[in-house]
Amino acid sequence: MGDITVSSPMLLFLICMTGFAGVVDSAAGGGGLISLPAYLFAGLPVHYTYGTNKFSAACGTTFATAKFFRGGAVDLQVGLLAAAGSFVGSAAGSHLAVWLSDGVLRLMMLCILPVAAVVILTQWKRPDRDCGDCPLTRARIAQALAIGVGIGCYDGLFGPGTGTFAIIAFSTLMGYDMRRASGNAKLLNLASNYASLVTYLASGLVVFHIAIPCAISGIVGNLIGSRLALRGGAKVIRPMMLVVLVLLLGRLTAQAAGLA
Repeated sequence: MGDITVSSPMLLFLICMTGFAGVVDSAAGGGGLISLPAYLFAGLPVHYTYGTNKFSAACGTTFATAKFFRGGAVDLQVGLLAAAGSFVGSAAGSHLAVWLSDGVLRLMMLCILPVAAVVILTQWKRPDRDCGDCPLTRARIAQALAIGVGIGCYDGLFGPGTGTFAIIAFSTLMGYDMRRASGNAKLLNLASNYASLVTYLASGLVVFHIAIPCAISGIVGNLIGSRLALRGGAKVIRPMMLVVLVLLLGRLTAQAAGLA
């Protein structure tokens, strides 16, 4: 870890990119689509890229979650249930990833992403609704746990766009408006981030002299993005989610074509 260094201009580049990633991630998820390529461009080995990125992402998500909670945009009961499920799902996804090839995973995502984009587009003109005050029935408990396990499994299995898919799930399956769906997604993502971070820390895969300044930048970005999402609601979140899905689809298509 001590042998991995970057130049001052490159560190400044990483700080800027992780800050921008924080803005996107806190509002719509998918910040890793920006930060991960930036770390790789800076020359970090792949495993250190994931570990260092997870450190800065976890720090930023912590502050974003707190911001959404203070803004009244988190259903704490449902969010905690989903967070618990994400721990289980993330572990299962990590084990499943060992058995599936990269090609299979990418093919799965190439099928999933257009469907997710269609869901967002079909809901574009739908009035923003909110089920934040709905009673916590057994059915909703089961839904929250299922979302947590499913999204957590995706996070452990593949990763990019986890927050975006969590927002879609809370909005379409449980009837939350975009603000509260995003807030619940933050709590779920926070759990999966720290679960993964423990593994990276134990393996010594976090480059702290890069991760710490990037984490500070990510925190600032997350606070800015959270503020935008809380004020703008669906008008801000839906377009950003669609952009994230397009970026992810483009990345996967390029990888399938051997261009990335």
